This record gives sequence, C-alpha cells and structure tokens, in this order.
Amino acid sequence: MNHPETLPQGVTPRIFSGIQPSGGLTLGNYLGALKRFVQKQDEGIETVYCLVDMHAITVWQDPAKLRHATREAAAGFIAAGIDPARSILFNQSQVSAHVELAWIFNCVARLGWMSRMTQFKDKAGANSENVSLGLYAYPALMAADILAYRATHVPVGEDQKQHIELTRDIAAKFNNDYGVNFFPLTEPVIEGAATRVMSLRDGTKKMSKSDPSDQSRINLTDDADTIAKKIRKAKTDAEPLPGSLDGLRDRPDARNLVNIYAALADMTPDAVITQYAGAQFGTFKPALADLAVAKLSPITTQMTRLMQDPAEIDRILGEGAARADAIARPIVDQVYDIVGMIRARR
Repeated sequence: MNHPETLPQGVTPRIFSGIQPSGGLTLGNYLGALKRFVQKQDEGIETVYCLVDMHAITVWQDPAKLRHATREAAAGFIAAGIDPARSILFNQSQVSAHVELAWIFNCVARLGWMSRMTQFKDKAGANSENVSLGLYAYPALMAADILAYRATHVPVGEDQKQHIELTRDIAAKFNNDYGVNFFPLTEPVIEGAATRVMSLRDGTKKMSKSDPSDQSRINLTDDADTIAKKIRKAKTDAEPLPGSLDGLRDRPDARNLVNIYAALADMTPDAVITQYAGAQFGTFKPALADLAVAKLSPITTQMTRLMQDPAEIDRILGEGAARADAIARPIVDQVYDIVGMIRARR
C-alpha cells in the first residue's frame, strides 16, 4: 500500500474505480466490484466511483440503451450500498477532465505498451484492423480516469490488473519526462474470494453481460425464482465436493460455485469446503441458491424502485459530477501548466 509519506506533495489516499454501463450489472459486477466498493466506502478513505460511459462507446452503443444502462448502473451502485453523500458517484462524460488528460496521456504512452494489452487482443481478435481507435487507446483513458483524481488505490479484478500497471507506467513516464513528482504510482487492490466470477455455463470463462446465453450469468435485475433456477442449472460435475481446495484444482465449474458461495457469505473458500466436504451438488446448489436470493433480492427490489424515478438518478449523477470536477479540474489545470500550455487564469 502507498503510505502518505511516500506520496507526491498534495496527494492524500483516494480510491477510484468504475464500471462500464454497457449492459445489465451481473453477480460478477456485484462480487468483483460493488460489494468491495461499499467496503472501501466504509473504511473512511475518500471514494470516487464512475460509470465510464466514454469507455462504453469504444464499441457502438444504441444511444437510448446507453442512457438506460447508465441509469441502471447508478441504481445498482446505490442499491448495493454506495451512499452518494459519502462517495462521489457520477458518469464519466459529465467531467471533461477525463478526456482532456487522456489526450496528454496519448502523447506520453507508447504504441508498444498499448499493443501488449491482452484485453485489447481479446476484444479485437482477428479483426484488429477494423476496431475503433478508441478501443486501442482505451487504457490511456483509463489512466486518465484514475490520475485525474491522483487516486492512490483502485479496486479491480485480476483482468484489469494489467491496465493499472500501465497507469503506473504512464504516471512514471510523465513524472520523468517533465522532471516532476506529480502523479502517484497507483496501486491495484485485488482481494476477496470471488474477484473474478466465472460463467455458470463454463467455469473457465469470466461471467459476462455480453455472453449470448443469459443462463451464463445472474443479473442484478433477476427475480428470486430466476436466480434459483440459474444456480440449479449451473454446470458442475458428478463428483461430490472434496475435503480440501486442492481437490478443486481441475474442477473449474465446482470451484466457481464454491468461490461464489464464499464471497456471498463473507467466508473463505476453505471454510466453505470444510462445511460442505463430501456433499453432492444436489445439496450444495440449493444452499447456494438460498444464499444468493437472500443477498441479491433486496438489491433487485431497490434498483426497481430507483429506476421508477430517472430524474432523481440524473440529479444524483449531476451532483456527483460537480464534486468530481471540483477535484479533477485543478489537477488537470496543473498538468497543462507542467506541459507548457498557456491557460487563462480562472
């Protein structure tokens, strides 16, 4: 962890993280992000949470669906326990500092760095010549999202760790290029039993809102019956649960369900195995379904209520954007000064 005495002058501990509003929130978003965001909010460090709608349009989005998804994601944050009075919650496009700083970072980052990003390779596949420039430059905007607040810590899943490493590289190169100690070297915070929740249909693939099969994921908008049915139908194997985690090493579907149970119950996977050692999935799945319904149904109910008043969601996001801009604008103005831009004094 960064310690205050090692941070650049004027930088205090601050957490930043965000989620793309490009589709419905899933159990993976809840366990891998929202649940931990709430925990960080309760630790007393300043928390800034962003719905990254600029990132979402790196692939084409239907405008009406993007607006709906942004509001739904905001409702999900609030329903999961994010308090807009204690955390800053906003959508990225309302704070221009993000894209302004991203251009400067485009001029700092190297093509070779971007080409090594495994997530770009995964998304582009064999069609890399036809994807948007935005998708390629995505990591520079992500670095700007973080460093516009000089954030010291970012809760992320394992799949985003490489992007945080790139953020550190960009910060270090900027500091070195301009002979300053301005940006902190942000640290990823990866913790918990289910930081990477896998598909219910294939335990080797991440649970994704873009998966064609709705049975592969639990959506935060699913009702109790749907949640229970999806868990009962989740892919497993014929073997009972083993007596230790080592017994799950080559059983990704079983390991995924154990991890989900552990994260929902605030237990370690070891403790779950101890409790259910020798149990068949005919016993374990109903227990997991009951737990998931108990934890997720209140969130679904609250999201439904919040979505009935989109104007209130817009108001919350607007207030959050004003608070975010009050932090980011002076930082980006200092960056312009460091780089050598002439700016009218406000």
